[in-house]
Amino acid sequence: MAQSGKSSAKKSKPSYVYSIIGITLVLLLLGVLGLFMINAKNLSDYFKESIELQVILRDNVKEQQAVLLKDSLAVKPYVKRIEYVTKEMAAEKFKAENPKENFAVLGFNPLYASIDIRLYAKYVHPDSLKVIENDIANRSVVRELFYQRTLVSEVLDKAKQIGLVMLVISALMAVVVLFLIDNTIRLAMFSNRFLIKTMQMVGATRWFIAKPFDVRSIINGAISAVIAIIGLIVLMYFAESTLPGLRGMRDYFMTSLLFIGLIVIGISISLLSTHRSVMKYLKLKLDDLY
Repeated sequence: MAQSGKSSAKKSKPSYVYSIIGITLVLLLLGVLGLFMINAKNLSDYFKESIELQVILRDNVKEQQAVLLKDSLAVKPYVKRIEYVTKEMAAEKFKAENPKENFAVLGFNPLYASIDIRLYAKYVHPDSLKVIENDIANRSVVRELFYQRTLVSEVLDKAKQIGLVMLVISALMAVVVLFLIDNTIRLAMFSNRFLIKTMQMVGATRWFIAKPFDVRSIINGAISAVIAIIGLIVLMYFAESTLPGLRGMRDYFMTSLLFIGLIVIGISISLLSTHRSVMKYLKLKLDDLY
C-alpha cells in the first residue's frame, strides 16, 4: 500500500512539473505581447511628442516680451517642453543644417525669433491642436504658429493602425492562452484521475478531494508566473542592452501592472482549470476513466 502511494506520488510530480513548464511558456508569451503593447504606446507617444510647434514672433518683439510669452506658455497643461530661440540662435541652427547657405550676401538675418514647443502626447490631436493654435496665435506678439500638419495626421493614423492590430492580436492571444493553459492542466490532471476516484470511493467529500489539488494549482500558477516574469526581465535587459534607446521608453508603472496581471492570470486559470478537472473526474463513472 505504501509502495503504491509512493509510486502515485512519483507519477504526479512530473505532471506538476510539465504543468508549470507549460503555463510558464504561455505566460511568457503573453508577457512578451504585453511588453510590445506597452512599448507600442510609448513609441506612439514618443513620435507625438517629437512634433514641434513653432511660435514665430514678430520682428519688432523685444526679448523681454518674448520671455514673458514663454513663461506664460510654460505653465499651460499641454506644454511638455518649451524653448525660446532668438534670431541669432535660429541663424546658427540654419547654418549648421545648411552649411552652403550664407546670409552675408543679404546683409541681414531674415529669420525670426521663435518659441519652440513640444506638447504632451494626449494633446497631439487635431481638435486639441486647433484650440492650442487659437490660444497662441491671437496674441499680439505672435506672427504665426507653424507645425507640420501632414506629419500629425500621419502619426495619428499610424497610431490607430498599430492600436487596432495590437487589439486584434491581444484578443486572439487571450483565447489561445486560455486554451493552452486549460489544456495543459487537463493533461496534468489526467494522470491523477484514478487517485481522485479512489478518494471518492472511500467516502471523501468533493471539497476534501478538491482542496489539495486547488492549493497545488495556486502554487503552480504562482511559480509559473514568477518564472515567466523573471524570463521577461531577462529579455527586457537583453533588448535594452542591444537597443539602448529602449531604456528611456520603459514604463515602470505599466510593466509592474503587467507583472501583477501575469500572476493573477496564472493563478486564476490554473485554479479554475484544476478545480473543473477534479469535478469532471468525480462525476465520471469508474469505467469511464479508462
